[in-house]
Amino acid sequence: MSVPAPVPHLRRSLRRFDIMAMGVAAVVSFDVIGQIAAGGGQAVVWIAVLAVVFLLPYALLFAETGAAFPQEGGPYVWVDVAFGRLPAALTTMFYWVTNPVWLGGSLVFLAAQAWNGFVFPLGSGTVADYLFKLVFIWAAILTAVISLRRGKWITTAGAAAKVLALAFFTATAVAYGVQHGFRGLAEAHFSPTTVGFLALVPVLLFAYVGFEAPNAAGDEMVDPQHDVPAAIGVSGAIAAGCYLLPVAAILSAAPPGRITGIGGFMDAAELVFGVYGSWRGPLLTGVAVLFAVALLTQGSAWMIVADRMQAMAAADGGFFTRALGAFHPRLGTPVRMNLLSGVTATAFMLAAMHLAHGDASAVFGVVLSVAITTLLLSYLAVIPALLALRLRHREVPRPYEVPFGTRGFTLAALVVYAWIVLGSWVALFPGTLEAAVGIPYRFRAVWGVSRLTFEAFTLGTVVLLLAVAGAGYVAQRVRAQPGDDQRQSGPAG
Repeated sequence: MSVPAPVPHLRRSLRRFDIMAMGVAAVVSFDVIGQIAAGGGQAVVWIAVLAVVFLLPYALLFAETGAAFPQEGGPYVWVDVAFGRLPAALTTMFYWVTNPVWLGGSLVFLAAQAWNGFVFPLGSGTVADYLFKLVFIWAAILTAVISLRRGKWITTAGAAAKVLALAFFTATAVAYGVQHGFRGLAEAHFSPTTVGFLALVPVLLFAYVGFEAPNAAGDEMVDPQHDVPAAIGVSGAIAAGCYLLPVAAILSAAPPGRITGIGGFMDAAELVFGVYGSWRGPLLTGVAVLFAVALLTQGSAWMIVADRMQAMAAADGGFFTRALGAFHPRLGTPVRMNLLSGVTATAFMLAAMHLAHGDASAVFGVVLSVAITTLLLSYLAVIPALLALRLRHREVPRPYEVPFGTRGFTLAALVVYAWIVLGSWVALFPGTLEAAVGIPYRFRAVWGVSRLTFEAFTLGTVVLLLAVAGAGYVAQRVRAQPGDDQRQSGPAG
């Protein structure tokens, strides 16, 4: 078995706590909490159900694979070893580009909305609005550029800020309910429905995936064989709680119909913080700042790992030029790929600003759907790669194993893959499954744009990514010289 050669200039600085904090910073997504809560009471039911039937088997798969194959590049290496360089290059392109798209089109809009409403008025489409979004994007990129032994503390602080803000909000919502009654829960409609399930499944899958992300920095982990499984277990439990409790808290306080994807968390905070009387305004401002910082570090955590994956693809001959895969000799970070992510995020932010004529809610929903689509599509190759590694490379030491061995691993992989296929279809072609079972679906009412605009944005992005990834692979192959293949053979563990 051959794997890409080790990257020089890297220092092992990630310990178990750092891996866990990076997982929490990346996976617990402030931007989807409002989107999930907009699904009403049944959202709580589906959060719990998917935690058991998706998150659990998903975590088991990546805990075993991440410990057995801890090379820098993580999922890129896994798909490369299992299926070859071209599938790995295409998969990594979708995984990587999700993050500048998400940073520039979802996180930055949510942060600007909170800042505009509770910290300082920015307006919409003003110079201040553009300036805030540019600073937000490039601050996230800067935290990915600095060395990981320092940058990890930024993502750790972001994870702590996120958990603190969610815990404070949940406690406040309980206090509000005690004072005013939990009227929202009485009208929340917890009974699961097909419509609610299909609306929620892509965003819930998006919320739960990503625990393999720290493995992109595998060569920078001190003891990945033992730390990765433990870190995934802890961060998975934290993530489930950080979705379930705040969503229930929002629904207990906010009247039905008030929750929106872009304003959900802060709108609910504005309501329940009334229990603090004259302190309400300053506390809301503080939470909004904490909210924006947590969003920024959430984006930077993904930039740290996704840029390393794409850099490994470039260094291995799978994306345009090996120069894009260079790691800075002093910082130990893929600076060129970080800068490319910043440019991509900026371009996507500018494109999103003109989508739907400046309707922030429509922009947020459509761009989040693009990010969900590209990320879920990447797992269509990653999950089979995990199973292929399990079946073909039994010689690799596995410090942690999924219960019931190969049978348990295979069953978990099939279950997770079925969920990913369903989520990818619903994200890419919303309303089609509803139509197939005779459920009315008003597209413009749901998305705020026409189906033509939506599909042009989502399908157009997918086609463009396939073209860019294919062109990058072909360009590198044409440029390759004999002896250019920088690989090593041997066990991965």
